[in-house]
Amino acid sequence: MNGHIQRANILVEALPYIQKLSGKTVVVKYGGNAMIDSAITRTIMQDIVLLKYVGVNPIVVHGGGPEINRVLSNLDIESKFHNGLRITDKDSIEVVEMVLTGKINNNIVAELNMLGGSAVGLCGKDAKLIEAEKKAPTDGVDLGYVGEVKAINHKVLELLSQDEYIPVVAPIGIGPDGHTYNINADTVAGEIAAALKAEKLIFLTDIDGIYRDPDNPDSLLSVVMVDEVYRLIDKGIISGGMIPKVMGCIKGIEKGVNRTHILNGTLPHPILLEIFTDTGIGTMVTK
Repeated sequence: MNGHIQRANILVEALPYIQKLSGKTVVVKYGGNAMIDSAITRTIMQDIVLLKYVGVNPIVVHGGGPEINRVLSNLDIESKFHNGLRITDKDSIEVVEMVLTGKINNNIVAELNMLGGSAVGLCGKDAKLIEAEKKAPTDGVDLGYVGEVKAINHKVLELLSQDEYIPVVAPIGIGPDGHTYNINADTVAGEIAAALKAEKLIFLTDIDGIYRDPDNPDSLLSVVMVDEVYRLIDKGIISGGMIPKVMGCIKGIEKGVNRTHILNGTLPHPILLEIFTDTGIGTMVTK
């Protein structure tokens, strides 16, 4: 009997959060090392489908760094990075597009549909969803076919997400010259959340959140203000691949996203634990 009561209490705890989020847009950035464990991946897909069934409008933006690295390695193409961004030459961009749109996007769509969702796969070339331009050299380093977002065709995402569908977006942009551009998935998630003025933007990564001291597991920040994020970047505490995530959070907040979160996507059901429980997990970035 106690087990039944406990399950009922969990549902009651979730009720006010479900009511608050009903009809609202939640953008979930999923990828990288959070994709490695197939059992955990399934729980994340279950979370996303459940969001749709309780009246939330989830949009998924995915990356795929580890898989891209693996395919490039098999082709004897070296993976190079600068400030957490992949240096993408002509050979690499073909592989990046193939892996993101041809494999990972299709796999996520299939998994969501198998669990009862109605997912639709998209990339930035579809209906000019993500218009991009070449990113300027960073610290004198030319990143190649790496793009910056110039515009998001939010109408496409609104039409799909406000109907029965779950859009799944690969972070490939289209330039005015027709070139394909690789865009950091964290950046794309932030831009999409901003364009839609989403209620929440969630980044799933392979750490618990932002630490004040990366060597101290007890220093996890459950809530951090934007000003503090900039200070942590200046001190080098936030570095590498975490920079695009926190900048995606800040971009979203500055353009009207109410709450942004960085969660450990290697834990089972991280989305439900964060948004439908009183205690939550991870780090929330706020004004």
